[in-house]
Amino acid sequence: MSKPILEVRDLKVSFKMHAGEVQAVRGVSFDLNKGETIAIVGESGCGKSVTAQTIMRLVPTPPSFIKSGAIVFDGKTDIVKLNEKQMEKVRGNEMGMIFQDPMTSLNPTMTIGAQITEGVIKHEKVSKSAAWKRAVELLSLVGMSNPEQRVHQFPHELSGGMRQRVMIALALACNPKLLIADEPTTALDVTIQAQIIDLLRDIQKKTDTSIILITHDLGVVAEIAQRVIVMYAGKVVEQGTLDEIFYESRHPYTWGLLKSVPRLDSDRNSELESIPGSPPDLYAPPVGCAFAARCPYAMKICKEQDPGHFHISDSHSAACWLNHEDAPKVGRPVGAGGHANG
Repeated sequence: MSKPILEVRDLKVSFKMHAGEVQAVRGVSFDLNKGETIAIVGESGCGKSVTAQTIMRLVPTPPSFIKSGAIVFDGKTDIVKLNEKQMEKVRGNEMGMIFQDPMTSLNPTMTIGAQITEGVIKHEKVSKSAAWKRAVELLSLVGMSNPEQRVHQFPHELSGGMRQRVMIALALACNPKLLIADEPTTALDVTIQAQIIDLLRDIQKKTDTSIILITHDLGVVAEIAQRVIVMYAGKVVEQGTLDEIFYESRHPYTWGLLKSVPRLDSDRNSELESIPGSPPDLYAPPVGCAFAARCPYAMKICKEQDPGHFHISDSHSAACWLNHEDAPKVGRPVGAGGHANG
């Protein structure tokens, strides 16, 4: 098997604040293969966006700092060790990012064409006319109508879906090997969301680009991802293939996320379940399992000792004491991605 395009190893990222150190990312590890899409899911504040932005080295330093870990890109470059000048050659060229809100990410004073050509000229050292032609081609690739006219328009002249297509074109401008999409469909209506997901899938087939999708929308995950990483309180609590996470999940937090999604096969009068309680304070993370205070299955050991990862299969692991051979047998609840095991 070929070497992964991205290897994240024991990544720890903190923010130095007046009140102390916020431990936003606490030992995250995962791999991404060429041409693969992985989704990183979890509720707000779980560390998924910080992880993605650290890979691109976009988190402001200070107040953030990388405590430890490695981010090996393309088998040779440790992103953590690069200075800003070296990172500029990677960012936008070999890695692209689609941001959550295109209206605040695009420059309102520049035309769409000028924003796309800026990166092409910088990284590929081509003429202005060649870069402009490339901008038209990119807008056509992402499904924009009349791309020859769109390049002369400003962001405020476009709809939300069109601006998101421009963001994708910007991210693809230099044919990156890795594309990070941070909540790319959050501000869009359902019809446009489906179009953007179809677009990402189509582009991946054409370019063999690897994609990291950051989202809290499990419906979007089911449409595009091959593997899923579930994060909670700055840690990976479960990871596996799409089917393993949706139908064979082994962590109570994952069950809670799945039960909070509307299902077509459930009683239409039944209420959606929420996960009670609040995430822990990352100024002083708990000693044991971070989810223990909100977990209906928590045992004494959960509050005293971190479980580490139990390997369920070659592709599936979960950080939960319930997977220990001596733990009580708990079946997956009905509604948590399938039928109960019980």
